[in-house]
Amino acid sequence: MSLAVKAGRPLFREELVRRPRLLAKLAGGREAPLVVISAPAGYGKTSLLAEWAAQDERPSVWLALEEWHDDPIRLVREIVSGLEEIEPSGEQAPLVSGLARTLAAPPSELASVLPPLAAALESRKRPIVLILDDVQTITDARALQVLATVAEHLPQGSQLVLASRTRPALPLGRLRAHGALLELGAKEMAMTPAEAASLFRTANVRVGTGTVTSLVERTEGWPVGLYLAALSARESTDAAGVLARFGGDDHVVADYLRDEFLAELEEEDVKFLLDASVLERLSGPLCDAVLQRTDSASVLDRLARGGLPLTPTDRSHEWYRCHRLLRDMLLGMLRHAGGGREAQLRLRASAWHARQGELDCAVAHAVTAGDARLAGDLLWQNLPCYVTCGHNDLLQSWLARFSPQDLAEHASLALTAAHSALALGDLRQAEHWGLVGAAALARDSGAPKVASLPAGVALIEAAVDRHGVAPMGRHAARAYELEDNDSPWRSVCCLYQGVADHLTGDREQAREHLEDGIHRSAVSAPNVETLCLSQLAMITVEEGDWDRGVDLIGRAVKQIERHSLSSYPTSALTFAVSADVRSHAGHVDEGKRDARKAAHLLGELSDFIPWYEAETRIMLARAALRLADIRAARTLLAEASQLARRVPDAVVFGGWLDETWGLVDSASTTALAGPAMLTMAELRILRFLPTHLSFREIGARLHVSTNTVKTQAHAVYRKLDVSSRSEAVIRAAEIGLLET
Repeated sequence: MSLAVKAGRPLFREELVRRPRLLAKLAGGREAPLVVISAPAGYGKTSLLAEWAAQDERPSVWLALEEWHDDPIRLVREIVSGLEEIEPSGEQAPLVSGLARTLAAPPSELASVLPPLAAALESRKRPIVLILDDVQTITDARALQVLATVAEHLPQGSQLVLASRTRPALPLGRLRAHGALLELGAKEMAMTPAEAASLFRTANVRVGTGTVTSLVERTEGWPVGLYLAALSARESTDAAGVLARFGGDDHVVADYLRDEFLAELEEEDVKFLLDASVLERLSGPLCDAVLQRTDSASVLDRLARGGLPLTPTDRSHEWYRCHRLLRDMLLGMLRHAGGGREAQLRLRASAWHARQGELDCAVAHAVTAGDARLAGDLLWQNLPCYVTCGHNDLLQSWLARFSPQDLAEHASLALTAAHSALALGDLRQAEHWGLVGAAALARDSGAPKVASLPAGVALIEAAVDRHGVAPMGRHAARAYELEDNDSPWRSVCCLYQGVADHLTGDREQAREHLEDGIHRSAVSAPNVETLCLSQLAMITVEEGDWDRGVDLIGRAVKQIERHSLSSYPTSALTFAVSADVRSHAGHVDEGKRDARKAAHLLGELSDFIPWYEAETRIMLARAALRLADIRAARTLLAEASQLARRVPDAVVFGGWLDETWGLVDSASTTALAGPAMLTMAELRILRFLPTHLSFREIGARLHVSTNTVKTQAHAVYRKLDVSSRSEAVIRAAEIGLLET
């Protein structure tokens, strides 16, 4: 490309990173008469156009605009001057020369200049490219009219290219609608990880792919940010460490941002940006509330139009987002100033978001402000949403920002920690923080209470009570009465009451509570709904209605998948019941899959609620039997038997265990041939042989005499062809009758 350059010579330097991705976009848009590249400083607009100009065969004019080009006549003169430099001899020369003479005879009127300008452009027989850089300097309406005239009258195959820090105030709608406009913005100009890796190689900085990808994310692909990161890394012996810490508070970035964006702003605008840096997203109403002013919407619009990296996030331009590096730098400046200003601003932001129902933002600001009471109250009021809808990890990250002393001083925060731990299957932590929360609540007896705190204490007591399931039901009933009818906590109460009724033998009452729990939790507490559905499925299966059981457990599994609860340890029971029901229906692959999920989640529980672990293991044992894994079934039943002893009033466990042990024993006898087959009574004795119990103690457990135990034990020895108790245990393990 032959190049006529005014005010500078923008040649592409070999050491710059090539942008083939963007060059392909420009090459593919040659039919568009107007190209607009708009992005804040540092996105490589000029470098890209220099690289493109070096490859394009068309003659071009490049004007680096300055403030004095905002005069329309001066702008036309510069354009015509550039055209004269590339104008070959021929028919078009007189038109250009005539226009030049018109402009040279002051005073020139724009109305008398635009027609010959249009004619001079249209008369060209060869395509040209007119590149105007720094178009943000053009604000005069008449100068903008000059640009519109040029865009409209360029000959076929020619292009007007505008590079600007802001979107030019031109009527682009019609061109865009007709496909006559090619636009590249900050999103397109941002570097990809591959381009960033090329930049680091050019700068002789050796870093891994993961480091580059992370840095591109943090810098949002801003080329100048990546370039400055490369400079910082090149000057250090720990390049990876520098890049891992690199952000808006790095001195080389901060210096650039101050010089490029803040230096020319009014002091009031800088103060606005400093205070607004506590906000990830900005709008007029939000900034008005936090900054205590009334003109924020117009300020945001003006700053965005002024070339600041402040990007609208919606089509109506009501919400904006500041570039991450600039926001980091501003927030660092705000914190350096001290005086508690950041905390004050964040508390206002928390209050505004809370009024809008935007809980995550409200909590995040309260947590960052370090206000333990406010954060605890906000978390507690919305805790069911967090612990029952798959957001417990976020909740845990917020709790980690506070010290144990903070939790101990605020009942809402401590009880939030207790119920979060319970959802994670950590009963010890749940009990600890439940006791701490109850103590804090008692100390604050004269202070206004946050709703549901007493019920929250009662529900933790229900979960950790070591005296059986009946007390759990009573605690839950008390919590139910403490809550309003529309309280989301009532669904948890229904679950505990339903389980207590079921395990103590009252299926009808259990069904009522569980169905009430399903109704109450369907929207607000999906993980409670899944547990209610799972417990109800067990009841229907007990009653022989397997089809209904399939339907109920299918609904529970769908809720787990829909709300991303499959990593919650407390989902183990649902998968265990599903494994049992699916394997009974002959769906072996699905049964095995759900059994694996249940076993994995069960392994993550930390000394959890005994009835829950016992139920889960019994369901898994049944599934293992149907899937022909007798060894696993025995292990699970042995563990369930031990857990069941810790819940003496759960009378149904006895029947479940006896029935399932019987099925295990029946399945085991098929492994023995002919006259060596063990009887059911002998198999019951065999289960106790690996223990330390004497024959007399075994007899007491089975309610038979010691002589009966001895007789049956010797029959076992004979059929297994062994002569001692220890040999019998070894032989039985070898053939799968016992777990080693």
